[in-house]
Amino acid sequence: MRKNFIILFFLLLLNSCVGSSTGGVFGTGVSVALDPRTLGTQIDDSIMQKNLQARLVFTEKKYLVKLSVKVLDGRIFLSGKADEPEEKLLITKMAWETKGARSVKNNIAIKQDFSFKNFAIDVLITSQLRAALILNKNIKAANFNIDTINQKVYIFGIAHDENEKKEVIKEAKSVGDIKEIVTSILLVSDLSRQRE
Repeated sequence: MRKNFIILFFLLLLNSCVGSSTGGVFGTGVSVALDPRTLGTQIDDSIMQKNLQARLVFTEKKYLVKLSVKVLDGRIFLSGKADEPEEKLLITKMAWETKGARSVKNNIAIKQDFSFKNFAIDVLITSQLRAALILNKNIKAANFNIDTINQKVYIFGIAHDENEKKEVIKEAKSVGDIKEIVTSILLVSDLSRQRE
């Protein structure tokens, strides 16, 4: 019995190694040897991906089939479907809270339909804030994601220092028609993984 258990364990171990080495991060068939990331980065990314997937499933079991999570060099890519805008934001927040996350790209589609008027106002707010961040020389706009839902602005990203974080919030407050601003801005010094 014990011998069978040991053989089964090694078969499962080998099967999981083969699957992860040939599947690549995006399932493209790239082997570990051809992946430009270091082996350590690949392992870190795999751990981050499994950690986030487990937390999402623990929160809501339907996320197991509705969401796809990929991690590449600390950058988290989300796709799938959510029932409500708040659900999408919760998933994004959980992704940002994953230790080692450097950025989060959320391509989750929301089933709920909005009125054209609300949608137009949200797009206008997002566009105005995005333009303000780009024009502000003290802000690296590419480091921030902006979502606007029913005139509530959600800002996720990484600021180089406290001054940049304050500038982002100041620019958001200067845009008209915003009902609420919700920020999840990390500082570079807060990240567990930093480039040398």
